[in-house]
Amino acid sequence: MKARLACLSAVFAIAAWAAPEPATPTVDASDLPALGKNWLETNPYRGNAEIAELGHQIYSQTCQRCHGPDADGSRSPAADLRRLDAYCLRIEDADLRAWCTRDVDAYFLKSIRHGKKFVGTVHMPPWEGVLSQEQMWAIKTYIETRKP
Repeated sequence: MKARLACLSAVFAIAAWAAPEPATPTVDASDLPALGKNWLETNPYRGNAEIAELGHQIYSQTCQRCHGPDADGSRSPAADLRRLDAYCLRIEDADLRAWCTRDVDAYFLKSIRHGKKFVGTVHMPPWEGVLSQEQMWAIKTYIETRKP
């Protein structure tokens, strides 16, 4: 009986939490190289330190309130974004590691564009229409610099 009550309490606590509405960042992202109208499958900015810094600024205005200032998920219930690529980085085979990285990129982009909704509760709002593809990939570039 106690286990059921604890489980129900957790469900109600999660259901009571609502993800904040997405807000357009005020960061000037006009210097980001244009990527076109078609959504890319992999991060075209990977490893670019200047874009990572711009991504940090965008992240601070859009993602930090849920994922924490260092993308570490310290503001639970949001995930620790630093761990997104952790598994891929351990793969020694270059082709397999590249495939894994593409898969993580696709998951990241789908999550940001369409958000996350479980059991009728929005855990992450959709950002498509609020953030551009360029801004989303800049955020991913920043996150890739944050390692646990």
